[in-house]
Amino acid sequence: MPKTLADIKKSLDCNLGKRLRLKANGGRKKTVECDGVLSDTYHAVFVVELDQEDNTCKRVSYSYTDILTEAVEITFLDDVQVAIAK
Repeated sequence: MPKTLADIKKSLDCNLGKRLRLKANGGRKKTVECDGVLSDTYHAVFVVELDQEDNTCKRVSYSYTDILTEAVEITFLDDVQVAIAK
């Protein structure tokens, strides 16, 4: 991932509407993993629409700082499928 907040936002802007796997720190040594779609990016946060069969909430939002500090990791599933196919 890019090293500045502006670069992170630009990178996410280019991937709007793509499927992703989100891995986030849930506190107290817990890790939350879920799949969804990157739906919106705003000035300070981005929104992910989660798959409903796995989760009780419909969407979550995180700040770009969460990615920078590695509290949240995002893997776009399209990129993973392309890498596996090669």
